[in-house]
Amino acid sequence: MAIVVDLDVQLARRRMSVGEFAEAVGITPANIAVLKNGRAKAVRFTTLDAICRTLGCQPGDVLRWVPDEDGEGG
Repeated sequence: MAIVVDLDVQLARRRMSVGEFAEAVGITPANIAVLKNGRAKAVRFTTLDAICRTLGCQPGDVLRWVPDEDGEGG
């Protein structure tokens, strides 16, 4: 998939553990792992809002688009 989730970068910058982050956002550590590992198929806007609120960042700080290796964009 061409969407990359940079949660690990944001958590490291803030020296925040996955457990602390999951509790603050209101989702399970297992779901944080799904996001971090790029296995999520979707993210609700309410979850993205909670992520950005907790990290004090913009959605573009957490999500970025990169072209697929085959050159296709989607």
